[in-house]
Amino acid sequence: MTIASSDGNYSQTSNASFRSLMLGAIGVVFGDIGTSPLYTIKEAFTPHYGLTPDHATVLGILSLVFWSLMVIITVKYVAVIMRADNEGEGGIMALTALAQRTLPGGSKAAYVIGILGVFGAALFFGDGVLTPAISVLSAVEGLEVAAPALQPWVLPITIVVLLVLFATQRFGTDLVGKAFGPVIIVWFAALAAIGVHNIAGNAEVLHALNPWWGLRFFIEHGAHGIFILGAVVLAVTGGEALYADMGHFGRRPIQYAWNFLVLPALTLNYLGQGALLLASPEAVDNPFYMGVPQWALYPMIGLSTAATVIASQAVISGGYSAARQAIQLGYLPRMAIKHTSRETIGQIYIPSINWMLMVGTIATVIGFGSSTALATAYGVSVTGTMLITSFMLIVAMRHRSTIPPALFWPLAALFVLVDVAFLFANLVKFMDGAWFPILLGVVVFTLLRTWGRGRQLLQAEIIKDGIRLDTFLPGLMLSPPVRVQGTAVFLTAQKGIVPKALLHNLKHNKVLHERNVLLTVETKGVPFVNADSRLSIDTIGNDFYRATIRYGFMETPDVPLALMRAADKGEMCFDPMDTTYFASRETIVATPKRGMPIWRDKLFGVMHRNAAPATDFFRIPATRLVELGAPVEI
Repeated sequence: MTIASSDGNYSQTSNASFRSLMLGAIGVVFGDIGTSPLYTIKEAFTPHYGLTPDHATVLGILSLVFWSLMVIITVKYVAVIMRADNEGEGGIMALTALAQRTLPGGSKAAYVIGILGVFGAALFFGDGVLTPAISVLSAVEGLEVAAPALQPWVLPITIVVLLVLFATQRFGTDLVGKAFGPVIIVWFAALAAIGVHNIAGNAEVLHALNPWWGLRFFIEHGAHGIFILGAVVLAVTGGEALYADMGHFGRRPIQYAWNFLVLPALTLNYLGQGALLLASPEAVDNPFYMGVPQWALYPMIGLSTAATVIASQAVISGGYSAARQAIQLGYLPRMAIKHTSRETIGQIYIPSINWMLMVGTIATVIGFGSSTALATAYGVSVTGTMLITSFMLIVAMRHRSTIPPALFWPLAALFVLVDVAFLFANLVKFMDGAWFPILLGVVVFTLLRTWGRGRQLLQAEIIKDGIRLDTFLPGLMLSPPVRVQGTAVFLTAQKGIVPKALLHNLKHNKVLHERNVLLTVETKGVPFVNADSRLSIDTIGNDFYRATIRYGFMETPDVPLALMRAADKGEMCFDPMDTTYFASRETIVATPKRGMPIWRDKLFGVMHRNAAPATDFFRIPATRLVELGAPVEI
């Protein structure tokens, strides 16, 4: 059995195991970008852009689509950015942590990179709402081509498909990926077959592979030509999901699948749609479905619907990874995280994120009503995230030796230039719907920043009002309280400060345990922490100990398990039945005189109250946990 390692490589196992991983990657990672042919060319010829399907325009748009796939996906993501892994993990938050590690701690540059990373993550979550909406809706709209009388059923069928999609997420990425893998392989085979069928009728369309036609398009249309990138970008949506899902399957399976299956199939289908338009310009209304033979239309609608469900899976599973990274890095409240694979630690399911995405996606479908309306909104979040990713890449990779500087800097400049052009082309559609993903991004960014800033203020207040441990213990031992059997573990985020739970225990119970451990759980800027560095215990004196447990941002803490393994290293022995955990659960009191604006203080209070309790997040048995409350003003 092949198991993904932290560096994205694989143990020496059978080729069958590698093919299994690649099949799972095909089923999860490439759905988004693989269903773009459903709407990309159709959107390029909507009245919004004022283009007609003449010979030069068709070849120009096809050339732009092909070379966008080559530059943005093949070169930028598959060849370059996937090398900028954070010990095997990808995604905007992992890249942010990697970039910040190359900068001086606490510097202004590190702060700016952190802000950009949070905003990029916010845009990615917005993409997680828009992608399922436009993908499934565009597939079901094929019913309008086959039978116009079914048009009233498009929205209800779309909503049902989305409900089923989100309901099946609890079964896990691995199971869903392997179930979808064969379907998506059939999908790409069908894309290629339809493309070849249409190209056979007009092989001249192959000239579009020459980049000159893309340059000629800009020359003929002048400054206005840049706006067509707002439609061309639809062909590359899903690139960020490739990177975000790297931790689920590793780099090599994704690279192999793209180069040998996905890219050839997409290229053939786009060229086939162009050949159809050259022969029959009236097919511009829906060149994807009108290029399908009549006998295969209904099967293709069914296959398209299945493929768009897979498209949604790519960003949904990437959203889980981004959410866990944000939780561990302190930008989201604790949430229940379920592992869905015994073999690959990156495969997780977060119920609260799943249901929020479901509600947002269905509301978006109902609000916009058609894939054409959604296409005007789609793209801003994708291109914004891509541009931020390019900046992060430059910071993280500028001193790495994996890419020679003479090659890296021209590529970096090209990536930024292309991303800026795509972002500009989408921002001009602001009033036509582009405001929606921007609004989504701002809302999510506000939540992420409010939680991060609120935690800082909370910790600062606790430290300001706290009692220094080095002065407290000597005074306590002058008149020691009664000792009781067992071990008490006091959870605290502030080293050197007496935990409030300890003070409350002394105040109300007036006892100390035989052994008292002040425990801090730290999250490092790496995905995984070596087992030898997991736990450290230092003796303070008078049977008091300071313990630190370290986790990477891709790990789910298990405090009892980490403490039990202390005995294996010859340190303290923690008997699960003789250990009691104490934690303080603060009640946030919003005040207008300090911290954030009061509305953000109140928002942080709501998020804090609804965060998963330590019992769940640290996997502490509820029967061994004592929580003591305390109000804190921020």
